[in-house]
Amino acid sequence: MSMSANRNKEAQKVTIIGAILDAILGFAKIIVGVASNSNALIADGIHSFSDLLTDFMVVIIFHFSHEEPDEEHPWGHARFETIGTVFLGCVLIAVAGAMAFDSIREFWTSTSVPTPGWPALLVAFLSIASKEWIYRYTLAAGKRLKSDLLIANAWHSRTDSFSSIVVLFGILGAMAGYAWLDILAAVIVAAFVGKIGWDLTWNSIKELVDTALPEERVKELKEVVEEVDGITNVHHFKSRNMGSKSLLEMHIQVAPYCSASEGHWIGDTAVIKLLQRFDDIGHVIFHIDTYDDEEESFCRVLPLRKEIEEALSEQMSIYAPDIKNYHVTLHYLHDLIEIELKLEDFLKDSELPLLISTLSTQLNQSMQTLPWFSKLTIWSR
Repeated sequence: MSMSANRNKEAQKVTIIGAILDAILGFAKIIVGVASNSNALIADGIHSFSDLLTDFMVVIIFHFSHEEPDEEHPWGHARFETIGTVFLGCVLIAVAGAMAFDSIREFWTSTSVPTPGWPALLVAFLSIASKEWIYRYTLAAGKRLKSDLLIANAWHSRTDSFSSIVVLFGILGAMAGYAWLDILAAVIVAAFVGKIGWDLTWNSIKELVDTALPEERVKELKEVVEEVDGITNVHHFKSRNMGSKSLLEMHIQVAPYCSASEGHWIGDTAVIKLLQRFDDIGHVIFHIDTYDDEEESFCRVLPLRKEIEEALSEQMSIYAPDIKNYHVTLHYLHDLIEIELKLEDFLKDSELPLLISTLSTQLNQSMQTLPWFSKLTIWSR
């Protein structure tokens, strides 16, 4: 079984356990709340059923968000988890509004506020204990699996625990003769639920619009890359979250004469270091630079190999028409090009130095008229 499948299975197990507990608490709170005349406990029961709804949402969203990438979703389906968290937050806000409205309406319209009975007190106490346990259980799983959705659901469970504390004190106050405290407790519970819903929604929206990772996190990531031998600078560093994973893009500067294969291997090494250090990185895109393009986002339009070889061949036909076998290496240095010319060793060793010196002088002088030309160096194989 793949790591993703194991993660999905464990998350669903945690969520189902929470859902069973929410169903039991929801029925108990509403039934006892109605029987004991406690508006706060009834509101808390509705809150528990909202937990039950979101538990089922988490199971469904985890199923879709952890499917493998396909043609329509080449980056995977992790954003389904983020969208699910937004919806979860909106549900919390809606539930909070409904609870606050009903409690305030009853306070203003009722001629007398009934006093809750002791069963309401007992259910509130049991709710605090059980919801605190499921919060810690779910939060631990969410951190272990690095799932924002599971962590969000854990905090949703804890709002039920906190709200039950408020309900407990509200019921105690009402039983002591301050009946309005039960309704006040219901309104406080609603406000608390609404705040949690807003925070979850806002954080997920920031992820959907590709907000960068925190500055401290970015600094830590860049430091790991800069430790790799051969990297002289890291710039144009971009980051974002996608579900429980971080996506990174960066420009890596290496030595000016570094070969393409070596530069790419240095970049691969940096990626390996990042993956070894941070297990929440989903994908890394890097661009290899042989010069610092951090200040300027463009360079002059330089010719490609075919055009350069044609220009060099024209000059070689003039100054060394007998030399046909040679290899050209190009070094693009921001806005100029250096050329390395490697000749086949077909002459006597005594004749090579003079030929190389004379030809080098002639080619460097004649090609200085080309706007992209820097210098030419000749080697013998």
